[in-house]
Amino acid sequence: KVNCLHHGDGSKCASSDYFATYAIIVFGAVQILLSQLPSLHNISWLSFFSVATSCIYSTISLGLCFAKWATHNKSHGTVFGAVAGSGLDKATNVFLAVGNIAFTYAYADVQIEIQDTLKAPPAENKTMKKASLYGLSISTVFCMLLGVSGYAAFGNSVSGNILTGTAVHEPFWLIHLANICVILHFIGAYQVFAQPIFARMETYVAHMWPASYFVTTGYDLYVMGWLIRLSFMKLVLRTGIIIFTTLVATLMPFFNPVLGLIGAVGFWPLSVYFPVSMHLTRLKIGCRDSRWWLLHTLSMLCLALSIFMGSASVLDIVTKMKGATIFKTAD
Repeated sequence: KVNCLHHGDGSKCASSDYFATYAIIVFGAVQILLSQLPSLHNISWLSFFSVATSCIYSTISLGLCFAKWATHNKSHGTVFGAVAGSGLDKATNVFLAVGNIAFTYAYADVQIEIQDTLKAPPAENKTMKKASLYGLSISTVFCMLLGVSGYAAFGNSVSGNILTGTAVHEPFWLIHLANICVILHFIGAYQVFAQPIFARMETYVAHMWPASYFVTTGYDLYVMGWLIRLSFMKLVLRTGIIIFTTLVATLMPFFNPVLGLIGAVGFWPLSVYFPVSMHLTRLKIGCRDSRWWLLHTLSMLCLALSIFMGSASVLDIVTKMKGATIFKTAD
């Protein structure tokens, strides 16, 4: 699509949307291969690679927004955002945007797994506390800068992903580089988020059928110096999960609504309720303590926010599904 726009033939660019289906299938096939790696501890290099590529495409996006903003000599958009057809549409857009932001902070599920693989000393909790502080601070600054500069640069016409929109497609080589980094980032990020899910499902199956041949049989395989233990359970479960998510991605080719839904579903239970409950239990804070009431009030407010975010995302998905073509990207 970027090439089409670069050569000035925008009328043919829509046909490139059908290529997305094949790209999603190839992406899923790569994930099936990577999923056979044992655990997060064995893919630490992949996690580092994902962070590096994320920084590259985020920096490029930020630079493009500021450059576009600078050429205007003024800010596009308004403080209250785009005008919507009704109050419901306005609320839906607001909570959909908040859901996309919440997705950025959906790291709590992975945090436990990371802490479990750290070496001591120093103590694991001290290392994670420092990592969380730096990670959250950097993510917040980057997200706020991207959001504000993107809206100031493109106004109400800003796309959900400026790297795939028509608002900016030059210099095309730089946007190509950014999109390549996006792909490489998500290849690694998928595994970082999926490995804890794989581990839980396999633990559950092993607990339910401990003597099953399907569970106990495995084969050691050395690939480029790595020891990979293949088993029927691991191969079937992990492959099945990836095939399912790949199928969903091809049937629901929406970027922002799905991102918002994932952010809404994971935000409250993993990023709010779980850590708050652990904190109250660990410090033995009871209902007679004002901190108990403050933290539970915060938790309930975040629950309400998650419900609104999820509802807005579902409503947007349903609306777009009515006019969508299966296996064709919609945004």
